[in-house]
Amino acid sequence: MGVPAFFRWLSRKYPSIIVNCVEEKPKECNGVKVPVDASKPNPNDVEFDNLYLDMNGIIHPCTHPEDKPAPKNEDEMMVAIFEYIDRLFNIVRPRRLLYMAIDGVAPRAKMNQQRSRRFRASKEGMEAAVEKQRVREEVLAKGGYLPPEEIKERFDSNCITPGTEFMDNLAKCLRYYIADRLNNDPGWKNLTVILSDASAPGEGEHKIMDYIRRQRAQPNHDPNTHHCLCGADADLIMLGLATHEPNFTIIREEFKPNKPKPCGLCNQFGHEVKDCEGLPREKKGKHDELADSLPCAEGEFIFLRLNVLREYLERELTMASLPFTFDVERSIDDWVFMCFFVGNDFLPHLPSLEIREGAIDRLVNIYKNVVHKTGGYLTESGYVNLQRVQMIMLAVGEVEDSIFKKRKDDEDSFRRRQKEKRKRMKRDQPAFTPGGILTPHALGSRNSGSQVANNPRQAAYEMRMQNNSSPSVSPNTSFTSDGSPSPLGGMKRKADDSDSEPEPEDNVRLWEAGWKQRYYKNKFDVDAADEKFRRKVVQSYVEGLCWVLRYYYQGCASWKWYYPFHYAPFASDFEGIADLPSDFEKGTKPFKPLEQLMGVFPAASGNFLPPSWRKLMSDPDSSIIDFYPEDFAIDLNGKKYAWQGVALLPFVDERRLRAALEEVYPDLTPEETRRNSLGGDVLFVGKHHQLHDFISELYQTGSTEPVDVPPELCHGIQGKFSLDEEAILPDQVVCSPVPMLRDLTQNTAIRKPAPVLKPGDWEKSSNGRQWKPQLGFNRDRRPVHLDQAAFRTLGHSMPRGSGTGMYSNAAPPPVTFQGNLYRPLLRGQAQIPKLMSNMRPQDSWRGPPPLFQQQRFDRGVGAEPLLPWNRMLQNQNAGFQPNQYQMLAGPGGYPPRRDDRGGRQGYPREGRKYPLPPPSGRYNWN
Repeated sequence: MGVPAFFRWLSRKYPSIIVNCVEEKPKECNGVKVPVDASKPNPNDVEFDNLYLDMNGIIHPCTHPEDKPAPKNEDEMMVAIFEYIDRLFNIVRPRRLLYMAIDGVAPRAKMNQQRSRRFRASKEGMEAAVEKQRVREEVLAKGGYLPPEEIKERFDSNCITPGTEFMDNLAKCLRYYIADRLNNDPGWKNLTVILSDASAPGEGEHKIMDYIRRQRAQPNHDPNTHHCLCGADADLIMLGLATHEPNFTIIREEFKPNKPKPCGLCNQFGHEVKDCEGLPREKKGKHDELADSLPCAEGEFIFLRLNVLREYLERELTMASLPFTFDVERSIDDWVFMCFFVGNDFLPHLPSLEIREGAIDRLVNIYKNVVHKTGGYLTESGYVNLQRVQMIMLAVGEVEDSIFKKRKDDEDSFRRRQKEKRKRMKRDQPAFTPGGILTPHALGSRNSGSQVANNPRQAAYEMRMQNNSSPSVSPNTSFTSDGSPSPLGGMKRKADDSDSEPEPEDNVRLWEAGWKQRYYKNKFDVDAADEKFRRKVVQSYVEGLCWVLRYYYQGCASWKWYYPFHYAPFASDFEGIADLPSDFEKGTKPFKPLEQLMGVFPAASGNFLPPSWRKLMSDPDSSIIDFYPEDFAIDLNGKKYAWQGVALLPFVDERRLRAALEEVYPDLTPEETRRNSLGGDVLFVGKHHQLHDFISELYQTGSTEPVDVPPELCHGIQGKFSLDEEAILPDQVVCSPVPMLRDLTQNTAIRKPAPVLKPGDWEKSSNGRQWKPQLGFNRDRRPVHLDQAAFRTLGHSMPRGSGTGMYSNAAPPPVTFQGNLYRPLLRGQAQIPKLMSNMRPQDSWRGPPPLFQQQRFDRGVGAEPLLPWNRMLQNQNAGFQPNQYQMLAGPGGYPPRRDDRGGRQGYPREGRKYPLPPPSGRYNWN
């Protein structure tokens, strides 16, 4: 599905899921940049346990950004990636785990999309380079000015694929980065770090989901773990819902369309390469001191709270008088499944379902109307009930014809409005625009090379006189200050309507009768009466639906399966699918990295492959030369832009590919053989981590057998690990793979959340009322507040005991208190009198310390930490026992988690079973 379209629809329909991130910026002191201390409490009013990074969403914008000049070399790219990760870490501040996942070898179903993307990227890159050179020559021929062309090799983004030297170097750089942060950053002190680089098979986000599923299946899993996943793909929302974790948040960079991009020739903003005129760069600042500054601001991040989205879906999907018991988890699974029909990375979307046309709302309404006939849910634990899905699809098929006709009417109406808008703009603008020195300029846009008139008033008078007295001169000719016609004369706008863009030809015409016959004839080159072929297309699509759902909920069902067509069938063709098989071949294995490169790379990117392998892509006598066409057609398929179309590339035959590669496998060098092997996840801990001594002993004994991870030493993480040949051991010098960075010489390296939506939130979002974004996770957060030092100053300067004024000793009301100590009472719990009567004013504002700064205690013997409210109760000799504050234990007998930030709304704290790390000081770990 289209990421911007889905996110736009989701944010408009369920606005309260979005929260703006509060980001603490590094400060400068005497020209020295002071980093953010991530060990301090999170300014977003929530403490996250685990942070997962889908690294490909970080690598691409850092290596070839669209809104700023690209890095000059690979070293600068690595530093940009490090800075991006630092920024995310300082916002989220995980306390248990950091999981960094890079896309490895993908299933065959995903490789088809990767192949299409990489062929397009190569073709568009070559066309852009040719166009850039052509415009440069034209501008220079006209006397324009362009900066000297930098002599550097064009960065081919296709190298961001498993098996290339770039990805191998990236893995080495990330190992260095992790070791550096574990040694020097206090926020990483007790953190467990897992790196899953490109050698580990699987897509990054699915490796993350596989880890979460495996941890959930362990008996000691903490159901109150708060997960935060970074990524911009729309499927991350579906994957987060599929985990059924109650505390799951997605952080992503806020999508802002139409960001300004610099021209590829002159590096100036405001125009594209094709419109570059080679004008001198305008001076920025009095002495051009702002020449290197960019006009675009740094991208901001937002949180997507999936627990709030679950509340929305629960209200929307709740149905009365069901013939079966309503289960919100099963309903959410069905909602995720229905979203597959509007498109995903493995299947094309159905022709009648478009997100921008409200396809998901249409499916939900049909689902609620038909559910009484289906007698149950569409899915269960990753498996599809095809008989019930058939009822949904046939209901969509009944309205397909009206959908196509309405789509045509909407497009025609939009074109009419655009045409009227252009006419109105022409009518409102003057027919004559003066040129030369009198050409109007926007404020601040006049460059230093513009003409300057000695006497503007005289020049205007001479222009008027020349215009009135010289009929031979065109009325739209401008004049210079001496009265002669100017070659830069004004231009008179055209009066006709020929400026409308030509529409692409559509031979299918879905809005006219006979659309199904034309569709199959044009897209599949078969007659619609060929029932056998249509059945084959539907069967492949149904297999795809079953494969995708299994992939989201259980993992890869088959590494070999893929959808063998470029287009999808119609919903009305889903007849008799209940008896179609949905099993997949078992025991399949993924491609090796270099094999995948041969399957997804065009011949133009063959330089990333060994020479003998590269020859198979370009040699006319190669047995697989047909896999690598130099040019290919792009079917717009009813769209307007080429990037929205379908690349008609031949599908790769796996048997032919493997047979051809058998002849060139002996040519691999030992280094290439290493890069062509599959690896696994690597775990990192620092010397202050409880698991550090355990791992050190394993390396001293030289154990070769896999060892179970002790969960009590690793925040409850369970699994097996074996020793790494390239391990970074204590007191070992870690050489920097980036020359501009130093070497490391001193290496030591389930309780459901409380509701957030207010009673009117659902009605407000449904009625389209104005909505304002929330800042942070606390909806009662005050925009401005004073820190502890400011209140200590007020405590010394203001008179005490003066009644109930603003600065009196009385505790502030809960609405204005950011760390609310007034905990909600449980059923049968008595009110505690004078809870804060013995606290100083500054203490009443301070709140309890965060979890990672509390003292360790042993839950096994029943010891309790003396949190602030425990100490107050003991001081008052109250009869109320501390355990009355504890909520009911969750699954597995977990004690509830103490409220480390005052019980903020929407993210209640339940108990952790594992020992908390010791208190930490600022950069003082000894």
